[in-house]
Amino acid sequence: MQQIRVLIVDDSPFVRVFLTKILSKDKNIQVVGTAANPNQAVREIKEKKPDILTLDVEMPVMNGLEFLKRLMIAHPMPVIMISTLTTQGSKVTLEALKIGAVDFITKPNLIDQEKIIEFKNEVLNKIKAVRYLKMNNLIKIMSHNNHSCQKEKGFGDYKKYSQEVITGIGVSTGGVQTLKVLLPSFPPDLPGMIVIQHMPEGFTASFARELDRISSIRVKEAEAGDKIISGQALLVPGNYHLEVIRKRGQYYVELNKSPKVNYQRPSIDITFKSMAAVAGKNAIGVLLTGMGKDGAQGMVNIKEAGGYTIAQNEETAIIYGMPKAAVKLNAVDEVLPLMKISQRIIKLISEVK
Repeated sequence: MQQIRVLIVDDSPFVRVFLTKILSKDKNIQVVGTAANPNQAVREIKEKKPDILTLDVEMPVMNGLEFLKRLMIAHPMPVIMISTLTTQGSKVTLEALKIGAVDFITKPNLIDQEKIIEFKNEVLNKIKAVRYLKMNNLIKIMSHNNHSCQKEKGFGDYKKYSQEVITGIGVSTGGVQTLKVLLPSFPPDLPGMIVIQHMPEGFTASFARELDRISSIRVKEAEAGDKIISGQALLVPGNYHLEVIRKRGQYYVELNKSPKVNYQRPSIDITFKSMAAVAGKNAIGVLLTGMGKDGAQGMVNIKEAGGYTIAQNEETAIIYGMPKAAVKLNAVDEVLPLMKISQRIIKLISEVK
């Protein structure tokens, strides 16, 4: 198998050496060069022709966002942002994902050995996932999202649909762009839904606000004890699992920090399993783009409980990993392109009496 050629772009000599050491230990990866600023990076890209870039946001000469914008016009290619875990860092990172970065990794606290090990694994896994990345799909979705604008919140007829239905949407790599296509296509009166996006603590609040701005439904970061209500999607906060419970005939959410599942917290499997347990045949599970297998077992749980399961198809997924894992488990009722998923969900909900 051909090695993945990586260019590291970061103004910190320490980070460049640190990343080079991590990546060089994997036989599937070749670090073809490093650059301290965007001007050097342009020269290295022309000369070394890397398969993927790691890119820092804050750099001299030109910041990472401006460089990324120009790169996506002149030479679109996979870029993973190396981000700081701060409020400002989360805003800039989400902007980078909007521009075209495929994923991001937060810099670890160098005193915490466990965090360093997690960082190393994440860097290696995300770079190796580039083999399965469909850059054309990312560009198409970004082109669609460039036309999105702020939407007013409507007040639909909540009596039109059964309030017994609950929809769970699980997504990972490529999810920021994908959800910005899917959520704005829902009408404001749909029964409540849960969105599980693999994302660290501190990033989900900003992302929920961005989704809320462009959607007719309300979107908020979930809080412990939140009721699942019509016209609203709850985004699971980073570093928490979310479970759906039922009391007094209503659905509520509980958050916990139990161990990671499939290396993830939040885990899609945890949420889907709880939906199957409390909603049974009224649960709808949707699995979108992402690497790994989180959510596949949860789709099995929903299907076995009599609910309905939908997976995004390979032709529109940025990374066809999680949906493929669910299909392999025979856990999927229907495989659909991204643009047809919302209409199918609406139809399924309208059929429930």
